[in-house]
Amino acid sequence: MSATRLSTLDLREMKKKNEKITMITAYDYPTAELVDEAGAEIILVGDSLGMVVLGYPDTLSVTLGEMIHHGKAVVRGSKRAFVIIDMPFLTYQVNSEEALRNAGRTIQETGAQGVKLEGGVEIGETVRKITQAGIPVVGHLGLTPQSAGQLGGFKVQGRDLQAARKTIDDAVVLEEAGAFMLVLECVPWQLARVITEKLSIPVIGIGAGKYCDGQVLVYHDVMGLYTGKRPKFVKQYADARTEMLRGVNNYIDAVKKVSFPGEEHTFTMPAEVLASLLDSCQ
Repeated sequence: MSATRLSTLDLREMKKKNEKITMITAYDYPTAELVDEAGAEIILVGDSLGMVVLGYPDTLSVTLGEMIHHGKAVVRGSKRAFVIIDMPFLTYQVNSEEALRNAGRTIQETGAQGVKLEGGVEIGETVRKITQAGIPVVGHLGLTPQSAGQLGGFKVQGRDLQAARKTIDDAVVLEEAGAFMLVLECVPWQLARVITEKLSIPVIGIGAGKYCDGQVLVYHDVMGLYTGKRPKFVKQYADARTEMLRGVNNYIDAVKKVSFPGEEHTFTMPAEVLASLLDSCQ
């Protein structure tokens, strides 16, 4: 497998060829290394790390410094995947100048390939400014966790005609502003299909049906590591938590029974050195 990272052009070409794009989150070096080796095209350092890694109740508590800290580790752990970092709450909503500074800092300090922003027409000018500076931007519409309170909670978005039309309009605005990709979260599959076919940029779904250009899931959900409530659109592909718990339990049991460490795990010294040591301690 080539060590050259995928580019925005590569991802656009995949859409043209109807090749499905895989995106999965990662928040540290070993996970990024694993996901990259498995062949995922995109790694998202999502602000979901607030809940699944840092133990926050939501994504709103995540800081830019925390995103950069984890982003650095993910970039170091990956070679081929296109790495995208979420811009956390209030790092891009105040004004476009501050958003550009924060996006620039994120890319400069992490080495990531792009940033992701939530919102539609209201962030159009911000997206334009960031992309004009040469920073690839991913849009995010539908259920946007940073504004879930305003949306009435974690619910399906775009079900009525007005909301569906607004989502389409927002998607078009984001593409015209320069976004190279769009994430659609928790929207009816029919709406996602319309948007996917309407846009020339790749559309990645999460709870948006199979007609999107690709899919994204949180690593901890895929691997069965997160013990919180699992959304309907999540599918678990492994029970890693059970296996990890078994390993820790086995370690604790071995230490208690003094079966670890064994001779093969320990070091020794020459008998004459030990004798001299014991003599000197008397």
